[in-house]
Amino acid sequence: MREFIVEADGGSRGNPGPAGYGAVVRDAATGATLLEAAEYLGVTTNNVAEYRGLLAGLHAARTLDPAAEVHVRLDSRLVVEQMSGRWQIKHPAIKPLALEARGVFPPDRVTYEWIPRAENKHADRLANEAMDAGARGERWSAEGSTADLEAGAPGAGEAPGGEPRLGAPGRQQSRGPGERRSAARGWSAAPDLGAPATLVLLRHGETPLTPQKRFSGSGGTNPPLSEVGREQAHRVAEALAERGTVQAVLASPLTRTRETAEIVAARLNLDVVVEEGLRETDFGAWEGLTFGEVRDRYPDDLNAWLADPAARPTGGGESFAETAVRVAATKDELVTAHAGRTVLLVTHVTPIKTFVRLALGAPPESLFRMELSAASLSAVAYYADGNASVRLFNDTSHLR
Repeated sequence: MREFIVEADGGSRGNPGPAGYGAVVRDAATGATLLEAAEYLGVTTNNVAEYRGLLAGLHAARTLDPAAEVHVRLDSRLVVEQMSGRWQIKHPAIKPLALEARGVFPPDRVTYEWIPRAENKHADRLANEAMDAGARGERWSAEGSTADLEAGAPGAGEAPGGEPRLGAPGRQQSRGPGERRSAARGWSAAPDLGAPATLVLLRHGETPLTPQKRFSGSGGTNPPLSEVGREQAHRVAEALAERGTVQAVLASPLTRTRETAEIVAARLNLDVVVEEGLRETDFGAWEGLTFGEVRDRYPDDLNAWLADPAARPTGGGESFAETAVRVAATKDELVTAHAGRTVLLVTHVTPIKTFVRLALGAPPESLFRMELSAASLSAVAYYADGNASVRLFNDTSHLR
């Protein structure tokens, strides 16, 4: 039985915005490129583009051998987890794409693996070529592609046995990956790695619950900003406007983050994009309670929660381990969609601490050792090689 490796990627310049996908089929034994596929999709979301790339890769593999076994490698943790059956698919635009993908090959002949973006360069560059072609009003053509050469793929341009692969002729001098991306000003990157995706992390302003230090997650009363919180949002907006580096604003769907984001975005003349993955942890029955009240009412559950990141709050809330998986998947999506850009994420205590913890490679218990103030700024830069650099943490100078 033949074995193929499918690598696929999709991107959207705006999310939603002009989008495209790229897909590569390789021979599993030799690593040689057998087929490439890429297409400009018009305006859609990053996740839709990634699923379209997956579909294209699977269909391309099927044209080569419908009886083959396929190993799919993607840098989208969301798609890998959903297609592996570990995460539910709720978005109505994604469900039919996932259903179609599951029907291309029998499920027992397809496996999925998450890989860092730096290991998915070939498919990523195909997707960018498709988007570049769409911006010119053209269709992507395999004859003019340089993605295989740029990615340095093994066996580039040849199928097993030395035969030219489909789309191999007509190669041109390759362009460096930085030629497609504009560097962000301020929060700059090390020049040898190119401009990173820089995530500026803003905790929302105060709510009536903040000074009382009550648990306030995604499962509680969803409080709005207080007057103090709105003033904090205006101050951080002025500070960010002075720096002039933010190119997009994304926010958790909760009221306090959306209000903070809208105040900042209005000052920066940007729109707010709601990102579900940025929501706060659901603290279950602890919502609205102080730490002391939780200790009095649920001492055993609290002790378990403090000792084990997989433990959930009383009443079926969300564990820190579950939050970390969600935040990691969101990070992967955003870093791919905003390569070379500086993006403001208006979110909450636990997601921000998790972004920082993951960037540092710190253990889960480090979440309890970070102080994060309302309306504070933190920043993490993610480079093309998969490494991260924490640039800032809990900056409140703009509030003084």
